[in-house]
Amino acid sequence: MSDEKTKTAALSAFTQYMSQHRLRKTPERFAILEKVFDMNTHFSIDSLHAALDADGYHVSRATIYNTIELLTKCSLVRRHTFGNHSPQYEKITGLTKHYHLICSRCGKVKEVKDAEIDALLNARRFGKFQPLYADLNIYGLCGACQRKGRRRSSGAEKSGT
Repeated sequence: MSDEKTKTAALSAFTQYMSQHRLRKTPERFAILEKVFDMNTHFSIDSLHAALDADGYHVSRATIYNTIELLTKCSLVRRHTFGNHSPQYEKITGLTKHYHLICSRCGKVKEVKDAEIDALLNARRFGKFQPLYADLNIYGLCGACQRKGRRRSSGAEKSGT
């Protein structure tokens, strides 16, 4: 599905959700939805606020929090808490299964696809429980943090500590 078709489908689903729950359809909510579907990575409330601000669209953080909560409830956004870091969000397009590699030191998140994990999960049965999605997080150190650690430890060895 193209980006425009994805946005159109999200707009339709969000509008329907707000109508069903008798919620106000405000320009701020639609601007937040559009910005979320323009993002191609995980984002925080702060980064979303900054992106909206950079576009000249000034929205309060409270409005962003409340709208993200609505987008989560209508299955357009997924909330992740990676370790001790603040929550991150991602749009749900329904197209790709992916898993997260999270650096325990800097908090960087990388998405990976793995056909073997997909096959294993698809073959697994859980009785009468029907899984909707899997959230697999793998924690470790990213390449940059590993290099910093090696430089730090080699510097300590040279100084004799």
